[in-house]
Amino acid sequence: MLIRISLIIALVAGLATAGINLFTVRNKIETLKTERNNERAEKEQARTELASTRQQLDQTTAQLKKAQTELATATKERDEAVATAEAQTRRANQLNDELNKTRQERDNAQAELAAWTALGIPVQQVKEVVALNRRLLEQVDVQKEEIQALIRANARLTNELARILGGGDYVVRLPAQLRGKVVAYDPKWEFVVVDVGEANGVLEYGELLVSRNGQLVAKVVVRTVEKNRAIANVVPGWKLAEPVEGDEVLPAHPAS
Repeated sequence: MLIRISLIIALVAGLATAGINLFTVRNKIETLKTERNNERAEKEQARTELASTRQQLDQTTAQLKKAQTELATATKERDEAVATAEAQTRRANQLNDELNKTRQERDNAQAELAAWTALGIPVQQVKEVVALNRRLLEQVDVQKEEIQALIRANARLTNELARILGGGDYVVRLPAQLRGKVVAYDPKWEFVVVDVGEANGVLEYGELLVSRNGQLVAKVVVRTVEKNRAIANVVPGWKLAEPVEGDEVLPAHPAS
């Protein structure tokens, strides 16, 4: 009997413990469900907020791109407008200068016409005088060129005569201000072509010093003279280096 009572008590105690445990587990389950639901709600809210934020970001990005495009367009239009304004300003200044020049020429022409009119000379006669003056000036220019040609020919003949009469001791003197450059050099035959000639006062048998960066390269003697160039042979024993195109030449015996 005592054993039965003990078993009953143990069974009741076990059931009570199981009930308590079941109640505790149920509370925990409910708590976990509540926490799960809260986390799910928070997660859904976070997703919603993230989607909204992304949408706002996309809108902001689109607005920024639009603003950048509009800014680039406005900058381009401004630059084009500035360039157009500058071009128009330059054109206006040019037209103003041309207008002032035209006005000055007109005023000068009117003044000259008034002067001729005051002298009682007809306009047609003025035209004839101007045309005659122009022809005379052209003839003077031609005569100047002929005189220069005669002077060069005289210098050439005088130099040749002096060389013949003076023998090997005669020194041909060239203009002190003569300056030129080597335009070609033949290493086989050792002659140079220079860009100065009879028009610059170069004479046959005149000697030139070839230099580079202030250093003597060679001495050459002129053998052939043309109007704007000359050919000169390298003097034996005077070649310190090979002449090259661009070397400077100047008189070895400048005239005083």
